[in-house]
Amino acid sequence: MRASLAALLLWLPVAVLAQGATSDLFRAMDANGDGRISEPEYVAYMSQGFYRLDRNHDGILEQDELPGGRGKPVTLKEWQDNLRREFHKLDRNHNGYLSPQELAQPPR
Repeated sequence: MRASLAALLLWLPVAVLAQGATSDLFRAMDANGDGRISEPEYVAYMSQGFYRLDRNHDGILEQDELPGGRGKPVTLKEWQDNLRREFHKLDRNHNGYLSPQELAQPPR
């Protein structure tokens, strides 16, 4: 379950980037317009995927709500904890913010 969740979370930024230009994505994530993306901004933006999948709005992605209809249930907290870990992998200079370049690169 953890492996499939991790794979899904690794795939999400790539899928989002594929839908539009990095600069458009960066502007959408940069909620306060300061030219950098904080962890709370990243988590809030990327949590939209969870909210879209959570059809019954109970804060848990059940098996039938998961891509492919397989896997163990995932809570919003688990989802967001994984996003936070992903953020820190993307933050290569460890300054607590993502630059456009860091956002565009695959996580390590």
